[in-house]
Amino acid sequence: MPFYFHDVIGASAVETGLLITPWAVMTAILAPIAGYLADRHPAGILGGIGLAVLASGFVLLALLPAHPTTADIVWRVALCGAGFGLFQSPNNRAIVASAPRHRSGGAGAIQGTARLLGQSIGAALVALVFGVTGGGQGAATAILIAGFASIAVIASLTRLFEFVRLAPPPQHAATAPAPSLHEPAE
Repeated sequence: MPFYFHDVIGASAVETGLLITPWAVMTAILAPIAGYLADRHPAGILGGIGLAVLASGFVLLALLPAHPTTADIVWRVALCGAGFGLFQSPNNRAIVASAPRHRSGGAGAIQGTARLLGQSIGAALVALVFGVTGGGQGAATAILIAGFASIAVIASLTRLFEFVRLAPPPQHAATAPAPSLHEPAE
């Protein structure tokens, strides 16, 4: 998006930052609400809804008019942020909660690493797409991103089906983890 706003629409760096700000604002507003809902509803449903809203926002960004107004851009970016906010908290909770308690720190570290790796690869792929297409294909890029988000919707919703889940390994008394230094012995 920033490349599109800056290179295609001709927004300055400051204007580009301001045009992207509604994403962060909506994520900040909806993430705590989604976290509250994640305690009451399956993460697969909330994640699927969030990703569907995100994909819709990307499609609407792809359908921007040739000379969009600031309002045309802001509400579409806000919709993307709302979808991301609905997805992020339930997904993070599901990842960390799926690990055994004594491994939750490791699960959080893996989650952070995966997020940073995804951001880095995503930025590289966007740069590659802009390099191959000459940078003026913002709509095509937004449609491509919406397609990936749609695939993610399906992947998120599959968490609701039992046949997708792995059976937990059997716990034997001999293989139970030893108490750590931070946990009192029984």
